[in-house]
Amino acid sequence: MPKQVDHRERRETIARALWRVVEQRGVAHLTMREVAQEAGISHGAVQHYFASREAMLAFAMDFAAEQTALRVNQGLQELGDRPHPRAVLRLMLTETLPLHADARATSRMSAAYVLEALHDENVHARARDGMLQGRALVEELVRRAIADGHISADRDPAAETDLLLALTGFTPLIELDVIRPSSALAALDQYLDRLFTTA
Repeated sequence: MPKQVDHRERRETIARALWRVVEQRGVAHLTMREVAQEAGISHGAVQHYFASREAMLAFAMDFAAEQTALRVNQGLQELGDRPHPRAVLRLMLTETLPLHADARATSRMSAAYVLEALHDENVHARARDGMLQGRALVEELVRRAIADGHISADRDPAAETDLLLALTGFTPLIELDVIRPSSALAALDQYLDRLFTTA
């Protein structure tokens, strides 16, 4: 009997190959043919799973977001029951920074996706929706921390959310060796210490 093909697994293989192309050679090389070569499969096989470069990129971005969410969930489990909101926010923010191989791959994938979004309305809408969901999650954590007395009640939750998300802007500084990862983490911890005024 012919071997049963796991279509989800094949799509994930293609997505990881796409990440490697972006990480190693840059977005200029992001073609279906280059991804097929990196994945070790035929160009036609990639076209079987994805009708266009845009569809392939969208899946790869969704898969990157899933992998980040899995890492965050694993980190939350390691924090134990009822983790402090400071620890939760730190975990979420550090997982967006290129501090290890998986985060670096998904970070570069996100950068490529943003560049694509600037010139494609459909990609722009998808990227914006994803970022809005992420921002809403951070703001909900901040609002809950204020309500629970971990953050001073005079703090503006929307403004604090924007400031926290601005810390993810360390990514290009780390990638271009402007600052060390340890310096980015120190700055993040200093800001969180100022935000969380009570234990």
